Amino acid sequence: MARMTMIEAVRSAMDVSMARDDDVVVFGEDVGYFGGVFRCTQGLQAKYGKTRCFDTPISESGIVGAAIGMAAYGLKPCVEIQFADYMYPAYDQITQEAARIRYRSNGDFTCPIVLRMPTGGGIFGGQTHSQSPEALFTHVCGLKVVVPSNPFDAKGLLISSIEDPDPVMFLEPKRLYNGPFDGHHERPVTPWSKHELGEVPEGHYTIPIGKAEIRRAGSAVTVVAYGTMVHVALAAAEDAGIDAEVIDLRSLLPLDLDTIVQSVSKTGRCVVVHEATLTSGFGAEVVSLLQEHCFYHLEAPVVRVAGWDTPYPHAQEWDYFPGPARVGRALAEVMEA
Repeated sequence: MARMTMIEAVRSAMDVSMARDDDVVVFGEDVGYFGGVFRCTQGLQAKYGKTRCFDTPISESGIVGAAIGMAAYGLKPCVEIQFADYMYPAYDQITQEAARIRYRSNGDFTCPIVLRMPTGGGIFGGQTHSQSPEALFTHVCGLKVVVPSNPFDAKGLLISSIEDPDPVMFLEPKRLYNGPFDGHHERPVTPWSKHELGEVPEGHYTIPIGKAEIRRAGSAVTVVAYGTMVHVALAAAEDAGIDAEVIDLRSLLPLDLDTIVQSVSKTGRCVVVHEATLTSGFGAEVVSLLQEHCFYHLEAPVVRVAGWDTPYPHAQEWDYFPGPARVGRALAEVMEA
């Protein structure tokens, strides 16, 4: 089996999808000749031509608006927003048009588009290249929201997203592009070539959207995470020596609530971890659902570990970033409660 970085896995997913279906088109800022700012689309224009992989003006609203129109008459656009931070000019098109086409047309039209966007921090990108806006999408009816944590999942989930009849927000944690970063910024990062989830089939395969994965079995406490925070949670559990069960959500909308409830009902304790700002972050939704479904199983209050309620601070990257030490303190807190 091939070894791939997440960049290569994402590129392979688009390559496989474009080869199987002539209706799949890829476009965005610098994705054609240049191959994308992170090189995720490198070589696709040379292979499939300028009508199927092409550059656009710097206009996120225009990119998404064009994708919606293309989808309405039968194409399957997979477009790149260069950074998740840049999606705000397109938010109206995403929430008012793409998300509602199926509802407004009573099912006569769908909107099979994928919006790929690098998300999260850990690269000293500052406040305009480090945001995690997933909660702004999970609040919108009609969207699906996917956040992979490794190359194997990234390819399978992206192919599923491209084949899905509805709009999918595909958030790619940029700090994971080249390796499973666990928050220990002072240590070298293990490359995906030396990690089991860096093994990726070269052909077509899919992973169902809406199905979580247990990355570490345990019985003392449940940790719910996604994206980069999955690896941080695994490191924190190992560092703390706590028998934690770590759930990788993979998909936020739809959410695999059954897997979360089964785990928390077993452990009686839970820590929810995400990189985004704490207030109104997706973790608040998870905590509310646990209160509704697991109240009589809980042995301690559910604790959230997240980014600060501030813009992403360039000078304090590793204080803002929820690292293993912060997650470890939360684990100790719920275990002692």
